[in-house]
Amino acid sequence: MSVPLAAPVEPLRLLASRTAALCLVELQKLRRDRTEVVTRAVQPALWLLVFGQTFTRLRVVPTGGVPYLDFLAPGILAQSALFVSIFYGIHIIWERDAGVLAKLMVTPTPRAALVTGKAFAAGVRALTQALVVVVLAALLGVGLDLDPRHLLGVAGVLVLGSAFFCCLSITLAGLVLKRDRMMGIGQAIIMPLFFASNALYPVSVMPGWLRALNHVNPLSYEVEALRGLLIGTPARLLLDFGVLAGSAAVAVAVASALLGRLTR
Repeated sequence: MSVPLAAPVEPLRLLASRTAALCLVELQKLRRDRTEVVTRAVQPALWLLVFGQTFTRLRVVPTGGVPYLDFLAPGILAQSALFVSIFYGIHIIWERDAGVLAKLMVTPTPRAALVTGKAFAAGVRALTQALVVVVLAALLGVGLDLDPRHLLGVAGVLVLGSAFFCCLSITLAGLVLKRDRMMGIGQAIIMPLFFASNALYPVSVMPGWLRALNHVNPLSYEVEALRGLLIGTPARLLLDFGVLAGSAAVAVAVASALLGRLTR
C-alpha cells in the first residue's frame, strides 16, 4: 500500500511559506529605516581604517605573508554580521512587550517558522552590512577574490553565521525575559566571542586555553571560510559550512523551544 506524500510535505511547505513571509516583514523594517545600515557601518569602518592600517604598518602579527589588512577584512566582515544578529533577542522582547509576539503565537504559524524567519532576516541584514565592508575594503586596497561563485559562498557563510547568532540571542531572551538583562548579556558575550576567534590573529599565536575556545566558537569557522573564499588562505570549507549549518539548526530548535517562555 503506497503512502501519500502530501502528509509529510505539507508541514514543510507551511514552514517554508511562513518563514519567507516573516522574513519579508523583518526586511520591511530595514527598508523604512535605511539609516541603520549607515550607522552600523561606522564600527567596521573604524576597525579597517584605524586598527587595520596601523597594525599593517607595525607588522607584529604573523599572517603568513598576507598583508594584515587583507587578513583582517574577513574577520571584520564576520564581526559586523555578529553585531547585527546578536541583538535580535532584544527585538523579540520588545515585540513581546508590544503584544506583537502574543498575536503571532496564537496563529497557526509554527514556532520554528517564527524563529527561522528572524534568523534569515538577520542574515539578509548582515549581507547589507557586508556590502559596505567589502566596498570599503576594496577601496583600501585589500586583494579580494570577486569570483561570483566565491561571493555566493560568502553570502551563504554570512547567512548561516548570522542565523546561529540570532537564534542564540533569542535563546538567551527566552531565559532572561528582560530587555535590560538582555542588553547586558549581549554586550558581555560579543567581545569574548570576537576575541576568542581567529578574526584578529591566527590560531598559531593563541595560548592553549584560547585555542580550545577557538575550536568550539562558530565565529572562528565563519572567519576561516570567509578568508578562504575572499583572500584565498587555506580553509576547510566543508567543515566550516558543516559546523555553521549544524550550529544554526540546533540553535533554531532550542530557540523555538524557549520561545513560549516569552509569552507566559
